[in-house]
Amino acid sequence: MTKRRSVAGRILASYLLVVIAFGAALGFSVMSAQRAARDAELLRSGYVPLKLALGAALETQNLVSAQLNHITEAKNPTDARGWIETGRRVRPLTFSDIRSAIEDGLLGDEQARAFGEELLREGREIEGYLAADGDRFARLFEAIVANDAERAERLRGELVSYEVEGARRLRELLRRVDREMDTLVAAARVRERQAIEALLWLTALALTVGMAVSLYTRRVLAPLGAVTARAKAVASGDLTPREVVASRDEIGELATTFENMVSAIARANAELVQAERLATIGKMAAKVTHEIRNPLSSIGLNIELLEEELSDDAGDEEEAKQLLRAIKKEVERLSELSDQYLRVARLPSPRLEQESFADFVEEAIEFVRPELTRAKVRCELSIAEPLPQVAFDEGQMRQALLNLVRNAREAMQPEGGVLRIGVQPSEEGGIVLTVDDEGPGLSEEARARIFEPFFTTKSSGTGLGLTITRQIVEAHGGEIGCDAREPRGTRVWVKVPEANVPQRESDAPIPHPLPAVQGNRSLEGDCD
Repeated sequence: MTKRRSVAGRILASYLLVVIAFGAALGFSVMSAQRAARDAELLRSGYVPLKLALGAALETQNLVSAQLNHITEAKNPTDARGWIETGRRVRPLTFSDIRSAIEDGLLGDEQARAFGEELLREGREIEGYLAADGDRFARLFEAIVANDAERAERLRGELVSYEVEGARRLRELLRRVDREMDTLVAAARVRERQAIEALLWLTALALTVGMAVSLYTRRVLAPLGAVTARAKAVASGDLTPREVVASRDEIGELATTFENMVSAIARANAELVQAERLATIGKMAAKVTHEIRNPLSSIGLNIELLEEELSDDAGDEEEAKQLLRAIKKEVERLSELSDQYLRVARLPSPRLEQESFADFVEEAIEFVRPELTRAKVRCELSIAEPLPQVAFDEGQMRQALLNLVRNAREAMQPEGGVLRIGVQPSEEGGIVLTVDDEGPGLSEEARARIFEPFFTTKSSGTGLGLTITRQIVEAHGGEIGCDAREPRGTRVWVKVPEANVPQRESDAPIPHPLPAVQGNRSLEGDCD
């Protein structure tokens, strides 16, 4: 059994998909913004202060180197010594600022931590390297005070080379920081461009998903509009059956239920029209039959009297007797026709009793078997066991069965054939009786009208036999139908509901529109 899908659930799932798509775009935007903010913070609190600290250290180192370049030629070496001593005292503070910038800005970031640790190590090495020039400066200042120009010049050259190396190492450290900043800025620009492209793609995807979901929602709700249009058409009187578009949801169930309701209304209208038609025919038949039965009875009685008188006469009145017999036969035929009209007009309500349907069918077939044998018809009876209990009026159901059997017999005349009668349980409950013949069969149009009053495919007959059969079956709450058989022949089936099983309101038999009065229950049946 296919599980029904909820319309609300499907629409909710569709819009959740839209929310997920927009959520993905929003989440990527937030991540990109957070990454950009982190990089900006790294530049602001890490690389920029570090670059400023390195620049200050390099300026201090350049100041010391500049003073060393002309200290031996200066008119006042004491001033140059003062600048050098000041630079050497400031230098530890600049390296302290470098360490603070690295520790505060770089070591706290996972991506920049390794680079910060490397800078911190190299900065300490440079600081240690420059801190070892104290003895050289002391010897230089002694040589200057002693006016030992040659020794002072040699010491100054050594110090200049030493300080220039320190400045070079500081410049290399500064260049590495610049390159790292450039790399960070370039990566930020690439990420910015990628973020914009991805955001555009995600936005387009979200819009596409939104449009697709809107179209899907419209398609899901489209059957609802069809049901509304169908309801308007039904309200205007269009009861033509329509095919229902399969949809495993509430709307599909509503459409199916609505079409079933329309079909039930159409059937009820057709049955009502049929009932009104039969009521009209019944009233007319009852009136006509009432008017002609009394004259027919009188004519029949007079004919019997004439027959008696003619039989007493000694003369040769054979021709007159033949004429009287012909008149009597026609009177009997008219009387039988009147009885048929009365049965159509005043079919009594069935007296339902639970009996063995299998025994009933066997007895009825045995009753009619000699008649079938004379018509060269071989009857094959097949009864499935066990059969469910059904309640039926034996007299009326016998009349209906004999009508079907004799119709099948006449359909196989004059060659004869095999008549197959089957009784088996019905899938809906109850039993199914089938009567199959090997006649030429009926056209689709004839099968559609075979149970209508006065419709017949024979050259003679009233066309009321199968109409009476249908009335009997429907009065029992059953159904009757006619199907074609392959390669030839016709099958008539009758469904009788199971006893004591409540029936659906739509399946309940429609009461006969005429007053029910007791009439003769003929066992011979009407075969037309």
